[in-house]
Amino acid sequence: MLNSGISVLFEGTNFLRLLEGLFETLRVALIAVVISIVMGIIIGIIRTSKNKLVQVPFRIYLELFRIIPILVWLFVIYYIVPANFGLELSSELVALIVFSLWGAAEMSDIVRGAIISLPKHQVESSKALGLGVVQMYRYVLIPQATKRSIPPMINLITRMIKTTALLTMIGFVEVIKVGQQIINVNNLEHPTVSFWIYGFIFFLYFCICFPLSRFSRKLEQKWAT
Repeated sequence: MLNSGISVLFEGTNFLRLLEGLFETLRVALIAVVISIVMGIIIGIIRTSKNKLVQVPFRIYLELFRIIPILVWLFVIYYIVPANFGLELSSELVALIVFSLWGAAEMSDIVRGAIISLPKHQVESSKALGLGVVQMYRYVLIPQATKRSIPPMINLITRMIKTTALLTMIGFVEVIKVGQQIINVNNLEHPTVSFWIYGFIFFLYFCICFPLSRFSRKLEQKWAT
């Protein structure tokens, strides 16, 4: 019985389809990560301002993505927004919008935290040397904050990759969706197929996320000392 279940994994193009689904998962995650890093750095720097008119809107933006589950955001933008505004949004575009906005919000908090954690004399020394605001951030604050930002940034990337599993709820054909399709076709003939398909998907996610997690932990330990 177990052998008949695992055989489905290698029947026809099933194995290749799962790998293609994984590629789609990683492609969306990677694009969202790149956008998140760029937007997050810009917003993070802006959020170091002491002006409350600047801080409040971005703080609300961050809290909205922390309080409201990502799945709800996916449903809102995929179902509610098009229905009420006459838009046509593909599941891939919705995935990129939601993940990029979520990643940028989290990344901005990482960048802001790294910058404000630097000793105050770094700012004072920069001003004493006659550096402008842009020069101070470019040559003094950002290079030092980058080192502190990398470990939590890697953790964020890992979370974004894992959370792509939610995209199956809006019909995006990623690795989970492909796995469900294979199971639906073969479940009656091979009752254990779900064990092997989901087990293989678990293995794929583990192979991607575990090394990233370990790398982040090693960087934290190395730079802490």
